[in-house]
Amino acid sequence: MKRKLSLLLAGALCISLAACTNTAQPSESPSVQPTESAPVGTEGTGALTAGTYTASAPGMNGQVTVEVTVTDSAIESVEVTEHQETTGIGAPLLDSDGNVLLTAGEAPITKIPAEIVAQQSVKVDTVAGATITSYAVINGVKDCLEQAGANLDDWQSETAPEALAADASADVVVVGGGGAGLAAAISAAQNGSSVIVLEKNGLVGGDTLVCGGIYNNPDPELQSKVEMSDSVKSTIEAALAEEPVSDEHAALQAEVKAQWDEYKASGRTDLFDSAEWFALQTWINGDKVGNLDLVKVLTYNAEAGYDWIRSLGMEYTDVIGQGAGSLWQRTHSSVMNMGTGMISTYIKEIDSLDNVTIMTSVSGKSLIQDESGAIVGVKAEDKYGNECTIDAAKGVVLATGGFSANGEMVQQYNTSGKWDDLSKVMTTNRFSCSQGDGITMAVEVGASLTDMEQVQLLYLGTTKDGTMTKYPPRCLSGTDQVIFINAEGERFVREDGRRDEICLAVLNQTDSMYYILESGDGDFVELDKAVSGDGFSFDYLEENGYIVVGETLEELATKLGMDPATLQATVDTFNADVDAGVDEEFGRTLFNCKLENGPWVATARTACVHHTMGGVTIDTEGHVLAEDGSIIPGLVAAGEVTGGIHGGNRLGGNAVVDTVVFGKLAGETISK
Repeated sequence: MKRKLSLLLAGALCISLAACTNTAQPSESPSVQPTESAPVGTEGTGALTAGTYTASAPGMNGQVTVEVTVTDSAIESVEVTEHQETTGIGAPLLDSDGNVLLTAGEAPITKIPAEIVAQQSVKVDTVAGATITSYAVINGVKDCLEQAGANLDDWQSETAPEALAADASADVVVVGGGGAGLAAAISAAQNGSSVIVLEKNGLVGGDTLVCGGIYNNPDPELQSKVEMSDSVKSTIEAALAEEPVSDEHAALQAEVKAQWDEYKASGRTDLFDSAEWFALQTWINGDKVGNLDLVKVLTYNAEAGYDWIRSLGMEYTDVIGQGAGSLWQRTHSSVMNMGTGMISTYIKEIDSLDNVTIMTSVSGKSLIQDESGAIVGVKAEDKYGNECTIDAAKGVVLATGGFSANGEMVQQYNTSGKWDDLSKVMTTNRFSCSQGDGITMAVEVGASLTDMEQVQLLYLGTTKDGTMTKYPPRCLSGTDQVIFINAEGERFVREDGRRDEICLAVLNQTDSMYYILESGDGDFVELDKAVSGDGFSFDYLEENGYIVVGETLEELATKLGMDPATLQATVDTFNADVDAGVDEEFGRTLFNCKLENGPWVATARTACVHHTMGGVTIDTEGHVLAEDGSIIPGLVAAGEVTGGIHGGNRLGGNAVVDTVVFGKLAGETISK
């Protein structure tokens, strides 16, 4: 029995000076579930019974177990002994060798125990952006103290916090320590600038940590191993047959047609690709809404960006794929889980530089302008409300991400007509990120906005909380070995199609959900070696309801409450399409294998708010533009905070390209 699952880490830490967050504290602390093991200790003469105690409390991904050793009057040690928290968020960020990267910030499972021992109190600060894990540790310690006979009121002392934020200055200030911000910081440093990075969470990484970690660019070496089928050829033929809507469109079509004609004349059978075809496909499938000049910057520099991050140490697998919604087999998958490989690569590079400082738990609040209107710094605030001024001699890079986790803002700008009410639709994003902070800051200094109504949903969120995690991620880096079935056991959409088209189809299904269906065929590893996108075992996924498994298709259908005959007919029809190489009903073009052998695995998913294509207006060098089209001196932007690149539909895998290409560009531009 074989099957393939992959993993997801997520994480990062950051150097001291910590930062503020918009994350709300849970209305209720998680309940504590003590372990059954008896404490090992002796009766003391003070307020506690000396000994070692253990307890567990629910964290973000499962139980967090702590071990607390006390004397008769003091907390001697606190240690988290077991946890399943996300690397770089609840747990420390690690490099590919498993070493902790302290420069990234402090994680709850290490910071909270140390604070409790140092302060001899359970009334310690939570880590910004990781409150659930923080409370799990705190509540576990509370339980241990109660086991030791403590009156918790005696362990609630508060220590006056030291100001984490202080006035500082550098050539460049980067607001946001996610993928785009860290790329910009490294690029600026490489171009001779001193840099300060402000990150509102307790650890850097932002939403890049929980992204799929996939990167698109033409790659002749890897694509030479992919045979181009007739169905795939039809995709490019259709794009070249379109009536151009502008001279620029016609010119790009002509370039691609010349390349395509040369390819056909050569008799090649491997996969065709080029930077120009990448640009045309990105722009067309953004509904021709994006700024074609910005699209060209993205796609024409994608390969150079790929080489740049690899030169920093980023590792990718040696197999090319087609990511979810990427529409072409040019997707590279990270060796490390999800976005942790990229963030750890950046942090290791920053560790080698002496001109980059990271301030975590410090939020950028507003931009500072001089008399001429140029941006010369940032007003910031630490998590205790202490204000500071960070001066920027050369200027500021905004890299604060989008606004997908800000429900009110999403509703405000959801005016394209594509989506109905999104107020009850979950998000794949971290709530401590993607709040639109940078967009608000930019508007306050006169920046214009572009494409704010363009909101993207993704069909890979869990039905429990919307997060893009805990699933067999074939669909992330390849869509050729799965089918999507609804609650009735029927296919309802092409699995390798556009993200918006798939999401609209999902929202129209029973309960607005569907299942990713996999079999024991294709590219699999043994079940006992399989892990999910964030490192959870196959057994964990099944026991906690993230996947449903059947040794036979009939058994799976029964577990899912479907008619076995209907599900069997669906699979039989798909297998016939694989044999024919044509999907008559839905138009799928990618086929890797037939689905014939168990185990059969179904993963429930739903459509969630994922990416906001709108943001501040930039030019091809990353300068932020005012309402009149003029450059706002000293202000550049990169990543999801910007608009105009992805248009009405972002291709899967292009967001990471965006952070790399425009992050690197922003660092170069601001350093001039």
